[in-house]
Amino acid sequence: MSVINEIKKPVESELKSFEPYFRDAVKSNVSLLNIVTNYIIKRKGKQMRPLFVFLTAKMLGETNESTNRAAALIELMHTATLVHDDVVDNAHTRRNAFSINALWKNKIAVLVGDFLLSKGLLISLENEEYGVLRIITDAVKEMSEGELLQLEKSRKLDINENVYYEIITKKTAVLIAACLSSGAKSVNANNKLVKQMWEVGIAAGISFQIKDDLFDYQQTNLTGKPSGNDIKERKLTLPLIYALKNASKAEQKHILRLLKKKKKTNNIVNEIHAFAKNNGGIEYTNQQMIKYNNKAIELLNNIEDNEAKQSLIKLITYSVERDK
Repeated sequence: MSVINEIKKPVESELKSFEPYFRDAVKSNVSLLNIVTNYIIKRKGKQMRPLFVFLTAKMLGETNESTNRAAALIELMHTATLVHDDVVDNAHTRRNAFSINALWKNKIAVLVGDFLLSKGLLISLENEEYGVLRIITDAVKEMSEGELLQLEKSRKLDINENVYYEIITKKTAVLIAACLSSGAKSVNANNKLVKQMWEVGIAAGISFQIKDDLFDYQQTNLTGKPSGNDIKERKLTLPLIYALKNASKAEQKHILRLLKKKKKTNNIVNEIHAFAKNNGGIEYTNQQMIKYNNKAIELLNNIEDNEAKQSLIKLITYSVERDK
């Protein structure tokens, strides 16, 4: 049994019931929309976001229709942002499959994203899920700000550690925080507990994104070398930020000059990676990842122990132990 399947066990039946629920949530009278949304559903991965919602809800109470709606709203809002992101980035693939804009062009992709957003809003309003709606729309706003902040800073290459954490908190961590806090809200947890779950999600989300950023230095492709995509896209992540901070002025100037090159050869990417590693960037980043992961788990200490809590802890730990 895979790690994820083991983690899912306490909410296995809820996740199974959620699949047809989500399918119904995206149904339309327009056949083209149904074709596109069916394509999206078939490409869904490990159900990580609904898993966070259901595990949190079950840890704190009994899952219910409100929990289903919270998970659906998360999935609708997040999927909409991904569809729009692919248009903005002119990306033709996602998870090794064609993106919506690659198959149906930008206009349809944008409209499908708008449709998913509106369906999420309608589900919330029709069922008076105002608390959950507030949590998730706040998260979507933060995610948009994070993307724009990263674009702004990447152009100037002036990202320090504080700005880096602000970007990854907004871009990644707030979505996981929204999963946990909306799961808590769905079982009528008090405001203090909902806020606590938000903080757990922020810490878990930061450690998750740091792990993703490390993959750029550690994950190998068919050539046996790191991908270097972040470097090619001028994204300053923690390994390089830390290494630059601790380098000499001459080294900083040289590395920044390499980063500014429009076309980066494999030799340039390898040199920047070696610089980050040799100046303690990889080691420091690993330490920070573990620190935030531990913080997320420690924030759960006062929650009564049960099977769902143990699975949630395993899911948070898995986020930094995964190999992809």
